[in-house]
Amino acid sequence: MTHMLAEFNAQADRSIEAMKSAAEQARRDHAAAELTRHMLLTTARFADLGRAGAIEAVVADWLGAWHLKRDEWPEIAAEMEALTGAFFDYIATPSDATDKAVRTAWAALKAAHDTPERTLEDQMAWRSMCAHGWWGEVNPAPAGYRDHDTTRPTEPFWTKSCPPQCLG
Repeated sequence: MTHMLAEFNAQADRSIEAMKSAAEQARRDHAAAELTRHMLLTTARFADLGRAGAIEAVVADWLGAWHLKRDEWPEIAAEMEALTGAFFDYIATPSDATDKAVRTAWAALKAAHDTPERTLEDQMAWRSMCAHGWWGEVNPAPAGYRDHDTTRPTEPFWTKSCPPQCLG
């Protein structure tokens, strides 16, 4: 027979694993939602510059918020511009067709950008000045990513424990 402490510990371990998975997925989903919301709002803010001007201003603003230089990202600059252009077109004429263009541009940017080490969602969470604090509690930024934020978490919240003397 399984004793109660072992049963509770096993259930806690299963629950913690489920919580980690849910927290990691929530962080990815929320960072993607926030990045696209920022893109839409920033593109609308610069819409009066015309399509080309808005694209240039938004990409510069985006890279600035992420503390990156355009020449550090030449392999994805065109895709960032394409996504911004798709957002510009969507703002001008929200429709199924322009929504599809945004989705296509998003997928192309992710394909050009994402690696096993980082995703667009990671960049939003790790670099952006607008990152939500809880994102770093789930998946902390690697060293060098948030040089503008010296108070960033360095470990996921689930690694925090009780004081050692409580463990017996």
